[in-house]
Amino acid sequence: MRPEQVSKILTQEFESVFEGHHTPVMLWGAPGIGKSQIIAQVAKAHQVEMIDIRLSQMEPSDLRGIPFKNGELVDWSIPSLLPDEKRHGKQGVLFLDEITSAPPTVSAAAYQLILDRRLGDYKVPDGWVIFAAGNRQGDRGVTYSMPAPLANRFSHYELDVNLDDWVAWAYKNNIDERIIGFLRYRPEHLFEFDPAHNPVAFPSPRTWEFVHRALNKFDDNLALFRQAANACVGEVAGVEITTFVEHMADLPDLDAIIKGENVSIPKALDLQYAICAALAGRAIAAKDSDNAHQVWGNILNFAKDFPQKELGVMLVSDMQRAIGGELFSIPEFSDWAGKIADTLFD
Repeated sequence: MRPEQVSKILTQEFESVFEGHHTPVMLWGAPGIGKSQIIAQVAKAHQVEMIDIRLSQMEPSDLRGIPFKNGELVDWSIPSLLPDEKRHGKQGVLFLDEITSAPPTVSAAAYQLILDRRLGDYKVPDGWVIFAAGNRQGDRGVTYSMPAPLANRFSHYELDVNLDDWVAWAYKNNIDERIIGFLRYRPEHLFEFDPAHNPVAFPSPRTWEFVHRALNKFDDNLALFRQAANACVGEVAGVEITTFVEHMADLPDLDAIIKGENVSIPKALDLQYAICAALAGRAIAAKDSDNAHQVWGNILNFAKDFPQKELGVMLVSDMQRAIGGELFSIPEFSDWAGKIADTLFD
């Protein structure tokens, strides 16, 4: 399932909790594809706290609490890490991460918490949702087979990697446009994980964020950047992204395009992808400016002239996902759409 779809499901789960319709959700997926981040984004969007419990690092008593004598009886202390309405708020996200890496004794302690929203005398606040995430058994992580009683307490969704969704996330999070352009050009490098080959560094949405950080640190020394990129995504992808960045010196004047001047489109395909990524970033940056419509109109006029019309469609699609329906209201959009339609259906 696409990240965008999973995000909508989790959002609906969060918003339905007070109506009594919330079902605990388990996200499955390969390492590094953004399971934890999608859950964190739901909490951030609703401005609530997320309590991240790494079950793989816990003992059963860490979750259940420690017994202590109370007269002739034994009571259980409530762990401070569990949601408490007074300390953490009426609403929030209880996130059980790495649940498939937890020993069976720990996952068994979570049964009652997940299904009944209780642990002994402790009760999960009514406004809190329960989400969990973990890797699959074939992903070369430390995993245990999820016991049937635990699995039956969740609704299960498997997260896939989707380039369009990653690009939308990348623009929102200010990922370097050169990395976005490269992955548009070589989409197969967004996620390459083969557990049979036992890779140490491999491309994933998570490690491309690491490459973004490396590019910010070593932008003035591409030899060091290449080594850092190799360390993040492996040698093949690391060398290719470095070569792509080196070619950016041949880009045309983007400011001239923004101003509506006549600029030739380079013949090299990698540079065309780089232009698309850079212009989409400029369009998003101009969203709240006084001349936003002028900037968007000039970019749309430029997008009409791509030799491969699919690139123009990709550029405008990335703009629309980030800007929204406002893009449809400017005259240049109709002109662009008309020319694209005439070309595609001639």
